Amino acid sequence: MVLKVLGIAVLVWLAFTVLGAIFEFLTWALVIGAVVFVGAAAYSAVRSRSRRSLGG
Repeated sequence: MVLKVLGIAVLVWLAFTVLGAIFEFLTWALVIGAVVFVGAAAYSAVRSRSRRSLGG
């Protein structure tokens, strides 16, 4: 009975550990993706503005 309870506790602990690692990775991936997206949008806006001023 005690081993069963300990086994369940270990499984729950492992599940939370894995979920925590996944959410931490997804948080950083979201931040990096947002930075890349904003950088690409800014680059595109600057590039299109410079093309428009050149008459092309």
